[in-house]
Amino acid sequence: MPNIKSAKKRVLVIEKKTQVNKAIKSALKTQIKKFLAVVASGDKEQATKVYSETVSAIDSAASKGILHKNNAANKKAKLAKKLNAMA
Repeated sequence: MPNIKSAKKRVLVIEKKTQVNKAIKSALKTQIKKFLAVVASGDKEQATKVYSETVSAIDSAASKGILHKNNAANKKAKLAKKLNAMA
């Protein structure tokens, strides 16, 4: 445990940031699972709607630094491939 005041503050700040990042990442994973479930059900119209929400969530996480931009692009490409394969 740190003794210096600024180091104590850093510990507290990092704990808060970690919780926020975990919440965003968890919500992102839930959104991706939601999209995959819609794709599995076979409803193309609903899948297109959920896809746009999922891409938005991925972009948001990437802009906040929770995902690397290349990782975000990779995820979006995989989801797009699944959506296009529904035809």
